[in-house]
Amino acid sequence: MSTQANINPNTDQSVNKPGVLSLAIKEKSALYAAYMPYIKGGGLFIPTNKNFKIGEEVFMLLSLVDDPVKLKVVGKVVWTTPTASANRPQGIGVQFSEKDGGLEVRNKIEAILGGTLKSNRATHTM
Repeated sequence: MSTQANINPNTDQSVNKPGVLSLAIKEKSALYAAYMPYIKGGGLFIPTNKNFKIGEEVFMLLSLVDDPVKLKVVGKVVWTTPTASANRPQGIGVQFSEKDGGLEVRNKIEAILGGTLKSNRATHTM
């Protein structure tokens, strides 16, 4: 099963603010592929075909692996992949805010991934 199939981004149409995303990451391998520990404060790659600008603020509701609690976090777009390539899906890289839920989300992701963070497996970003 492809990793991208296990990350389900949805733009929340019920909110009028642009840049609101709901993201469900259901498997540890998908979380590993999307997480960006090398960005200050951590971040996630989010597959999406919606257009975002570098520096744009986004609000995310994240569901991680088996946790039923949706985590709320604010971040900013730090890069875009406007079109998919052979080994990179279309999407955006979002850096977590140092406040507004960012620290909590980073700590939660790193607790889930544990030793996997030291892996040399390819991710969506590197």
